[in-house]
Amino acid sequence: MTVQMDPRQKGTVLITCSAGLVDYVRREVEDLGYQAGDYHKTGIEIQGDQYDAMRLNLHLRTAYNVLYLLRQFECYSPDELYRNVKDLPWEGIISPAEYLSVVGRINTGHVKNSMFANLKVKDAIVDRIAEFKGARPDSGKDKDKAVVQFYWKDNFCRLYLNTSGQKLSDRGYRKMPYKAPLRESLAAAIIMATGYDGGVPLVCPMCGSGTLAIEAALIASRRAPGLLRSNYGFMHFKYFDEQKWRQMRSEALKISKARGGKAGFKPAGIIATDIDAGAVEAARKNAMNAGVSHLIDFDVYDFAETAIPPEPGIIIMNPEYGLRLGEIEKLIDTYKRIGDFFKQKCAGYTGYIFTGNPALSKKVGLRTSRRNEFYNGNIECRLLKYELYAGKKK
Repeated sequence: MTVQMDPRQKGTVLITCSAGLVDYVRREVEDLGYQAGDYHKTGIEIQGDQYDAMRLNLHLRTAYNVLYLLRQFECYSPDELYRNVKDLPWEGIISPAEYLSVVGRINTGHVKNSMFANLKVKDAIVDRIAEFKGARPDSGKDKDKAVVQFYWKDNFCRLYLNTSGQKLSDRGYRKMPYKAPLRESLAAAIIMATGYDGGVPLVCPMCGSGTLAIEAALIASRRAPGLLRSNYGFMHFKYFDEQKWRQMRSEALKISKARGGKAGFKPAGIIATDIDAGAVEAARKNAMNAGVSHLIDFDVYDFAETAIPPEPGIIIMNPEYGLRLGEIEKLIDTYKRIGDFFKQKCAGYTGYIFTGNPALSKKVGLRTSRRNEFYNGNIECRLLKYELYAGKKK
């Protein structure tokens, strides 16, 4: 007899993120009413069940994946890995008609090839299902169906269901990414770091493909980012409760419509400009895909010509960093012009520059009041805050 997995079974939920974002994930988790537990540089744990995992997938802006712990065990060989994995009732979790992807993170001397460890886990799962069901699921690298994830470090292994599947930062609205866009989870964390909530104007010169402006609009309108996606890992496990998921989505939509819908409360204006017409066109289409184009005014301007609303607000810029010497030299004037723009046109605003080049940031010529550390891929970056006073600071 097949034992179905109980979606109400409480367990450890690991929420992963990119380096530098764990404090923002913790804030989101606590805002949703959960108590944050152990954490490290790229993840935080809470206690929850599969319904909590679904809710986290729907609402989290700065996370990568929501993982539900199935088992943790000491492991000294690939055969021991296989036995421990096969011992679980996979026939009650994954259908033979499903597609399975196994993701391994391995740092142990007990196996030479990480792909071999992945294969052992995959074989254990499909062998178990075949024994009980007479058929085995297809498997491969695509992470858009049932995803099982494991971490094997030294002599210890943790095995998870990846309830997200593809990363939560892949919102799905960015059909036209254009040049070197920020990852959506990073952009959301940057906006959170500014304290923006829709109450004051937000100006995004150098908007590129619009990710900062779009994530700001999603935050201002309280639109759950998970509403933008139609596929999650949890949908491909046997316990999936479609009715409960529809109810969660419906509740999230009500909050968003009351806050940022066309007929409801409208947040303060968001202005996004770029000198590149192609970038602005991409940003406008991405905003339409995200359902927030009515909250953002897009236009083609050099950043220094961007119109700044008279009331105090926030201005945020993400200039190029310059990876080679020739590029850096060309950008010196750009960073100087940003400083002039802040001084001459943005008095009364709080200014922010997100950059991965500390030498260039000094060319702005203004004193920072705060520096937040982030990572854009493997590039260490800073979000620099400037208090832009009218006249001299008293």
